[in-house]
Amino acid sequence: MSNPSIHHAGAGVHHDRRWLALIVLCLGVLMIVLDTTIVNVALPSIKTDLRFSDTSLAWVVNAYMLTFGGFLLLGGRLGDLYGHRRLFLIGIALFTLASLACGLSGTQGFLLAARAVQGLAGAVVTAVALSLIMDLFTEDGDRAKAMGVYGFVCAGGGSLGAMLGGVLTASLSWHWIFLVNLPIGIVVIILSRRLLPAALGQVLSRHLDVFGAITVTAALMLAVYAIVNGNQAGWTSYRTLGQLALAVALLAAFLVIETRVHTPLMPLRLFQLRNVAVANAVGVLWAAAMFAWFFLSALYLQLVLGYNPLQVGLAFLPANLIMAVFSLGISAKLVMRFGIRRPLAIGLLMAACGLLLFARAPVDGHFIADVLPGMIVLGLGAGIAFNPVLLAAMSDVAPSESGLASGVVNTSFMMGGALGLAVLASLAASRSEGLLAAGYAQIDALNSGYQTAFLVGACFAALGAVLGALLLRTKTVADAVPA
Repeated sequence: MSNPSIHHAGAGVHHDRRWLALIVLCLGVLMIVLDTTIVNVALPSIKTDLRFSDTSLAWVVNAYMLTFGGFLLLGGRLGDLYGHRRLFLIGIALFTLASLACGLSGTQGFLLAARAVQGLAGAVVTAVALSLIMDLFTEDGDRAKAMGVYGFVCAGGGSLGAMLGGVLTASLSWHWIFLVNLPIGIVVIILSRRLLPAALGQVLSRHLDVFGAITVTAALMLAVYAIVNGNQAGWTSYRTLGQLALAVALLAAFLVIETRVHTPLMPLRLFQLRNVAVANAVGVLWAAAMFAWFFLSALYLQLVLGYNPLQVGLAFLPANLIMAVFSLGISAKLVMRFGIRRPLAIGLLMAACGLLLFARAPVDGHFIADVLPGMIVLGLGAGIAFNPVLLAAMSDVAPSESGLASGVVNTSFMMGGALGLAVLASLAASRSEGLLAAGYAQIDALNSGYQTAFLVGACFAALGAVLGALLLRTKTVADAVPA
């Protein structure tokens, strides 16, 4: 995407209206962010109503995350080819319809299919929203402010999602956590047509890497399916090992495709840049820990401590509010003062400590003593580390490729989250089933399973901190930090 085309797109919107357009974009993205956290609070209700098993319940989250991560890069490429505003509108419309389908679902299969469509639409919206912000705000100062607002919405949406999920599930039913998207989607579509720029940047190639998108998405979905069902099928069974082997073969095929295709979905040359490679590895580990924490801690609070959905939403509030406040500016100030490496490592170590606190949470735990400390430490750690991970991913690339680097690290987040959740949810279920078979009470078995998963999640976060501290280069930090 050339600079003249960017300036032309940005010039198509009156200077003052750009900030109104940003609000509309953020409202659309808020819908997407809500659906990553709003569901966690309602999971026990969905499990009971639609008769999910403990392990298959993870697919309510995984179906969304896998299609989201698998199509994030393709969504950005489609926006470049056919227009960012057009793809944003299509994505919002599809997401709104899929939300309606989720809200009306009465079977496991229908809900999971609708969640997969939600993820696909969410990927398109997220990818082109970042491009539209780049189109609208061409000056460095305004762009930095706009990205700060966007980051605040992404982090604050988690807090709102946990609260809203609790309120809607407790006062109405779990169906309404999806139906609430309908009025938001309609408003965003109406306002987007009036406020978003229709001018397009010119792309040098019309090639679309369809085979790359198909192979990487199929590989990751197959890997997660094998992991989620490993407890039932047996980890050394021909079925599980065959599925994992096929997933590895598909991933290898994706890598081969990316080296040979004219316009690759994920240019592998980016990973020759050390900070890009390290930031993506850290992103995978961190997301694996954080997504699993959201999922399993919601189950711990409801199934072990007996919280109702509203109480769960309130319990998540401290962590999510701290993350939101840090993302709005404090994290950037820390990076300006200390560089990328130190805040990233300290933030991830704090997140690991928060997970360790959850790993010792007892069956008869109390909120103040056993839940709140972990929530606060996790919120601080995640809030401090979020911006440094993104900045590290973009610190070695040219400004013209910052959007691509952002898309790659976002994909790593979603893929790490899906795979991490599958691994840790299966680990928790395996531990619980083993204890039940040994004669333990159900609540004790459940709690021990969650504790094991939190402990492994803490190891993931700690490993991410070590990788960041040892391998990130800092000499380009000043260039990476927005003014």
